[in-house]
Amino acid sequence: MTNFASGSAIAEVASLLGDAARANMLSALMGGQALTAGELARHAGVTAQTTSGHLSRLADAQLVTLEKQGRHRYYRLASQEVAQAIDALMAVASAGPKRYRPVGPKDEALRTARTCYDHMAGKLAVNVADALCEKSYVALSDGAALVTEEGQKFFCDFGVDLKPDNASKRPLCRACLDWSERRMHLAGKLGAELLDRFTALGWVARISETRALRVTPAGEVGFRTTFGLPVEWRLSSPAETKNDGRESRHL
Repeated sequence: MTNFASGSAIAEVASLLGDAARANMLSALMGGQALTAGELARHAGVTAQTTSGHLSRLADAQLVTLEKQGRHRYYRLASQEVAQAIDALMAVASAGPKRYRPVGPKDEALRTARTCYDHMAGKLAVNVADALCEKSYVALSDGAALVTEEGQKFFCDFGVDLKPDNASKRPLCRACLDWSERRMHLAGKLGAELLDRFTALGWVARISETRALRVTPAGEVGFRTTFGLPVEWRLSSPAETKNDGRESRHL
């Protein structure tokens, strides 16, 4: 017996995502870390009792999953597919009608570098993807991605494990449209392994209570010397490039 995505089933999931409090909770979980109900309540701006009801509905729809560690209870996104769906909605929402809202330091930090579930997004991520394409280590094209032979050797030397995981259906490399930059960054196993490696090297560090990542002094040097990022990579703007996320790169 298989599940069929009928119109009513799609509408049911859409109705859950259509609530602002639940949407804020799911957005917070896009950081890739498991969060408590109290932490999610703060992100959603609702009471603990209201949060409990929301999480129960999200769990019943298999959008989030509960993990217990002793007396502690943590929630995370239920699957990669859920994360991809939320990320796609973020891209659609960011391309919608412009609404006035002053840009604060938190917004700028998220646009610079952030976690996108298990991989990296923002200006830093798209610049890394561009650099890897220019070196012919990776080829990207509108959602499809390929690691070249030269790329396999580079990533191995960099300490990234690209051995296939037979227990997982996650693709080796996938292109993901960055909602803030409107350009592609790397997802899939490669994207996750790169974020883990950058973190292990101390090139990026998580900022508490947010999905934003801080680029450390070691990272500034490492991204320039290893990936060839320009010193002024933070100043890059999607309006200054012809690549709007749909341009092929030799795939």
